[in-house]
Amino acid sequence: MATLPTLLVLHDQGSAGPLRILSSARGLCRVVFLCEPEHPSVAAELRQVAGHAEVVDITGLDAEEVGRLAAGLSPAGVVTFSEHRLRLTAAVAARCGLRFHSPEVVDTLTDKFRQRQALSAVQDTRCVLLRHPDECAAALAVTGTPAVLKPRHGAGSVDTCLVGSVEECRDRLAEFTEGAVPRDFVLEEYLRGDPGLAGSGWGDYVSVESLVVEGEPHTVAVTGKPPLVPPFRETGHILPAPVPAGLAADVVRLEQAALRALGIRHGVTHTEIKLTADGPRIIEVNGRLGGFVAEIVQRRTGYDMVAAALRMALGLPVTVPEPSMPGRGPDTVVFQYMPIPPAGPLSPGPLSLLETLEEIPGVDLVDVSAPDDRAGDWRRGTLGQLGVVYGSAADHAQLQEILRLLQERMEFFWYGATAAPEVRSGAA
Repeated sequence: MATLPTLLVLHDQGSAGPLRILSSARGLCRVVFLCEPEHPSVAAELRQVAGHAEVVDITGLDAEEVGRLAAGLSPAGVVTFSEHRLRLTAAVAARCGLRFHSPEVVDTLTDKFRQRQALSAVQDTRCVLLRHPDECAAALAVTGTPAVLKPRHGAGSVDTCLVGSVEECRDRLAEFTEGAVPRDFVLEEYLRGDPGLAGSGWGDYVSVESLVVEGEPHTVAVTGKPPLVPPFRETGHILPAPVPAGLAADVVRLEQAALRALGIRHGVTHTEIKLTADGPRIIEVNGRLGGFVAEIVQRRTGYDMVAAALRMALGLPVTVPEPSMPGRGPDTVVFQYMPIPPAGPLSPGPLSLLETLEEIPGVDLVDVSAPDDRAGDWRRGTLGQLGVVYGSAADHAQLQEILRLLQERMEFFWYGATAAPEVRSGAA
């Protein structure tokens, strides 16, 4: 280990845990985690690698102090897999002269209002900054209705919903900001998906996973999705995406134009794109690996995106794989299904009902836990998921049947013999 270069990982809740990072780093580098080890979001993960990971406590330190501490560790690279640590990682990289997104690029990637402005040359999306409920009427006059209300800085669809009137916008904004630290929101036009593009039974959006090397984007995969749970909560990933090859190529062209417009020079990106009747439209660009993406890409292609991110951070060459695109490679479809609670009052059944998901043909692994007392709180976004169900299918038609069975069993778990109630969740 003493002969290996030191790589700093600014760690927090994100798309790669310590165990996965250490596995991908084996023989490549010495990993040092900079984090708040007692924080609930990382404490359990760190216990999994106790005695095998080097951890530096940065609790209570500001960016300048973390930068000085990092420089003293003589790092050869720095990276993060957490949306919450992008800004701090950029500051450390700038302080130590290491490769990462510049602080200016990170400001744009993590600020949904600034990102829309920066993407205006690629796509015009009406977007207004909101700080007070009294501004809702003027904002909706710009965006039209319905419109999407979301935090200016955030991830995982937390506090994100659709609003159809000035009154609803005011109520939701007041609800999201009540008793909380003051924060900005954005209101932006709703990108209406065309369900006919991906086909019935699939989500009306995809994501593109890319490596950016010296400013040049390289596509790793176009990832399909099951339908969202209202308002905008993600329920899984599908490789290859269930979209026509021509549409996937259009998606990639738009994504690459967006990455260049944002000035991204280096690293891994995860870009969500809506499939509309007017063509693909950017939902948002993320300057890090997408949640659960590395696992599904590696199962489908054998390619390790975590290892690629580590190599790029160290300035080592990376081999870019043949993209996992519709119409390329074997017919086998791999999937991840994330059980998300419906919005509203629930009466979950026994955990043994979740264990029966393993009985469904095509399901390989069920990694789920019992819901907590906030299970019906849609404001938590995808953080409210119970875990992940992993599996594969011979083709997309077979996968649709598997997803149907999974959803039926989850409905029974949530409601049993009781019909699902009508719940106002902010979705259209």
